[in-house]
Amino acid sequence: MISQQHRLPIQTPGTIREVISYHYGPDNTGRKVYIQGSLHADELPGMLVAHCLREQLAQLEEAGELASEIVVVPVCNPIGLSQFLLHAPIGRFDFSRGENFNRHYPDLFEAVKARVRGKLGTDAKINAQHIREAIRAELVLTPASSELAGLRKTLLSLAFDADIVLDLHCDSEAVMHLYTLTPLWSRVEPLARLLQARATLLATESGDSPFDEACSQIWWRLQEAFGPDTPVELGCTSVTVELRGARDINLEMARNDARAIIDYLRVTGHVHGVVTALPPLAADATPLAGSATLSAPISGVLAFVKAPGELVAVQDVVAQVIDPLTGQTADIVSHTSGVMYARDARSFVTQGTDVCKVAGRVPFRHGRLLSA
Repeated sequence: MISQQHRLPIQTPGTIREVISYHYGPDNTGRKVYIQGSLHADELPGMLVAHCLREQLAQLEEAGELASEIVVVPVCNPIGLSQFLLHAPIGRFDFSRGENFNRHYPDLFEAVKARVRGKLGTDAKINAQHIREAIRAELVLTPASSELAGLRKTLLSLAFDADIVLDLHCDSEAVMHLYTLTPLWSRVEPLARLLQARATLLATESGDSPFDEACSQIWWRLQEAFGPDTPVELGCTSVTVELRGARDINLEMARNDARAIIDYLRVTGHVHGVVTALPPLAADATPLAGSATLSAPISGVLAFVKAPGELVAVQDVVAQVIDPLTGQTADIVSHTSGVMYARDARSFVTQGTDVCKVAGRVPFRHGRLLSA
């Protein structure tokens, strides 16, 4: 194992932050896996699973079982990890700019397309090498004019040439679920089986350029741009893994999740060994555009009727909001059928607050599909 320190731009005099990456396995095979934890720095299950992965990878490396370079960044957001307000961690948004740490990664598609035009031929493997070289060159030119911009550039520079990228997150209260690009579903399905994901949300573009899409979206866009006569493989399978809820901090659970990820790397050939049988899918993949976000119609105490993982039907009451002064009670009713895969942990909500998400099969949403 080799550790590397990646210093971020200095935002104010006297402060220095860095991202630390841990590199396991051979770095000369041309194959790579990148895994990071807690980009939203107050979502801690990702850090714990990354810790457990490091333990297991160290053993596999010693036994000579690693077939590819595997990079783990347990704490990928030192900026957000330092942010507290009234004793509460605030790791989703950058205090200085108000931006979501998992949005606004650089879109390099047009620049990379221009760089590789005229260089690509009929060999998909050679084309992939040209594309990665072009992405690398564009990342070098990408400005890092602030600490936040430097963080985005650092993380993307660590991940852009990986065959598999896993971005470990969690929701407020939730069951295991995944986000990935629609063209990648067949590649991600074994991971969904191994992690027993209760929902997998698919989109070709969810909006605002989150980290996972910045890694993989460029490949299918280039594939569409150049057409079948110039083959472009989907060079990066990236997935946002939502490790249940923020309070699901359990060492045994984290070790099991890490073992499931290692098995996925076996299935994909990055770790030696055979997975004899995959468990059945816990739930079919559904369009992110079919995911319904239900909100509170009034302000008051939030009392759920349905729990994460439960199936709901159209017109099912999933929660009630009670105004403690007037006694008014308002039902929150689902307008789609599917599994309620996440909900808010707060007990008091104001009118219009998003309180839960239901993974429906029928797409109905357009534009930006992810929450803020």
